[in-house]
Amino acid sequence: MQTNDIITAVKTLNEGGIVAHATETCYGLACDLSNPDAVAKLFALKQRPEHMPVSVLFASVDQAKEYVQWNDAAQKLADEHLPGPLTMILNATNKDLFVVPNDKDPNSKPTTQNSELRTIGVRISSNSIAQELVKSFGSPISTTSANIHGQPNAYSIDQLRQEGIEPDFIIDSGELPEVAASKVIDLSEGKEEVLRK
Repeated sequence: MQTNDIITAVKTLNEGGIVAHATETCYGLACDLSNPDAVAKLFALKQRPEHMPVSVLFASVDQAKEYVQWNDAAQKLADEHLPGPLTMILNATNKDLFVVPNDKDPNSKPTTQNSELRTIGVRISSNSIAQELVKSFGSPISTTSANIHGQPNAYSIDQLRQEGIEPDFIIDSGELPEVAASKVIDLSEGKEEVLRK
């Protein structure tokens, strides 16, 4: 990875574009979650149902704590598994606004809404490129697999393009090892519920 790639990727995000980049699981797509047009573009690109929120990539646990109601269960899992392939669903706080679909209303459109109304999927990647991208951008970004919704994950740029995914900028890390998607655990009710192993 070249420093210029991160600079161009951050510029693309700031301009409302979509960036494809490696994660520790597969290629992912990033956008600025505070930009309604960027979020709508991301959902259109993935053909993702509008009521299904994407997870949020944070630079650190400390940054995540600024956006969600952190609890003891989250801290225990974070100590054991983060950074790494784990998504924790936690209740959002009302400190900031994100542009995301309303996960309580399947008829909703992606929109700016008070974050106390929903949960956030928290991701902290162990991939150095994903880490550098979110740190350089300066605020949380989307993290979702770089594929058409329901289709196999992309582990190379060729696979990504074969699916018809054409983001505004790609950080090419070559072919990634094929590993499982992140484990998803819902902690929003104060207990662990595994949604994806």
